[in-house]
Amino acid sequence: MFVIQYVVTQIGSTSTYIHMFVLLDFDEQVIDYATLLQIFFATHDPTTLNRQGNDVGTQYRSVIFYLDQSQQAIATAQIQQLRDQGIDVVTELAPAPVFYRAEDDHQNFYARHPTQGYCNAVIPPKLTKLNRYFIDYLK
Repeated sequence: MFVIQYVVTQIGSTSTYIHMFVLLDFDEQVIDYATLLQIFFATHDPTTLNRQGNDVGTQYRSVIFYLDQSQQAIATAQIQQLRDQGIDVVTELAPAPVFYRAEDDHQNFYARHPTQGYCNAVIPPKLTKLNRYFIDYLK
């Protein structure tokens, strides 16, 4: 299960930024953390700083928030493995901040708005990769 969450970041005394993230709640008996990270790295571009496709800004950065030292170690190892393959990974790795549930408007967005521009242009290639390489994990 995943829920769209947000993190509020304040810079200085007047600027506040809201960044949306996906918070995954998963059962390690069904899928392990390392496999989730493999899917993450295979279905988005971890090599562009503060950008995903045509979308630019820190809100589009590639970031993994870990909950404990074990998750940090697994993520660090996978990032290093990709770098050893010559992939210039810029994905951030940071302790999980406090998350807040995003408004209902942001939940299940793709299912509710399949004809929206982002849903038509950006999501289908990710789903193609997901279906090609990770079909065994889909219901």
